[in-house]
Amino acid sequence: MGETTVKIPEGTKASPTPPSGATADEPGPVSRTGRQRRIRSPRRPRIWFEILLIAVSYWIYSLVRNAVPEQKAEALRNADWIWHLERSMGLGFEEAVNHAVNSVTWLVVAMNYYYATLHFVVTIAVLVWLYRRHPGRYAASRLVLFATTAVALAGYYLYPLAPPRLMNGQNFIDTVMMHETWGSMASGNFKNMSNQYAAMPSMHIGWSLWCGLTIFALAKAPWAKILGLLYPTATLVVIVATANHFWLDAVGGMICLAFGFTVSYVWYRALPHQLPRWVEDDRPRRRWLRRPGTPGEPATPRPRRAPVGQTARSVSATGTAPPGTSSPPTPTAPSPRSSPSPRTAQPGRPAPAAQVPPPGRAAPSSQTAP
Repeated sequence: MGETTVKIPEGTKASPTPPSGATADEPGPVSRTGRQRRIRSPRRPRIWFEILLIAVSYWIYSLVRNAVPEQKAEALRNADWIWHLERSMGLGFEEAVNHAVNSVTWLVVAMNYYYATLHFVVTIAVLVWLYRRHPGRYAASRLVLFATTAVALAGYYLYPLAPPRLMNGQNFIDTVMMHETWGSMASGNFKNMSNQYAAMPSMHIGWSLWCGLTIFALAKAPWAKILGLLYPTATLVVIVATANHFWLDAVGGMICLAFGFTVSYVWYRALPHQLPRWVEDDRPRRRWLRRPGTPGEPATPRPRRAPVGQTARSVSATGTAPPGTSSPPTPTAPSPRSSPSPRTAQPGRPAPAAQVPPPGRAAPSSQTAP
């Protein structure tokens, strides 16, 4: 049999034809390239998934970090070597800063609480802000944070390092022990719950710098951008003043953060702030079940109705309607209980009600004899 040709009136759009293999419930087969492009495209995050992912990730991070064997002898040797390297460069200022801040009680106590709390509070706050205000950039920014933390775990295992406050033969002050404050998971009552020799790299710097750069790149208010830059700077002062890290540990944290940005750039082919702020919902769409006129599908225009009384006059002698007008309805036989009214409805006036003849009397005819 021959192929049937369907003509589409000018000014209308044809509905898309499902690809080969597509059904009414499921879309057609997706190529491997298209599937990879979809996976690597920004998606709208799901709150339950993000909470579960962050909780599980931090639990694994703490488990792995604390499972690294505490190589005390090697960690102390590495600390002596770093301290000697810094002093040979003329940059061994950690001890002087530690003693200067410790002489101001209220300041060092505030720094102890800063070290213990803001590391988590600010990071979570930035994640929530990204989730609510920049959902299209959330996944890429989260990937930066996760990749930074993952490579830091390798640093804890490959290079155990004691913090300055645990060094032998040096005059560093453990400010948490001195002022009896809750400020460090590796001091006081918490020293048995955390690996004390995981100081390289400093994730206080890695996370705070991630927060600062994210706020600086995405915030609109100038004061917010300034606070974003001040936060990692203040964190650097705190980790040095409380004798929890060398400044070279901060350099290690910056290197880990650079690795995290590299991983995110390779995966999304752009930095987080270069991605769109808003993305469409990536839930499965029933493309071929949509009715005409629904969002995402072209609407089929309805034919225009001619005014009452105009349709009959527009029909030509051949019985076809001119272009641009709708064809008149097919006449049907009148019901035996009712007869059409002899008067025709005029534009702007309601049609008169049909008159029903009494039983036994024929309906009056509207036609006259020739």
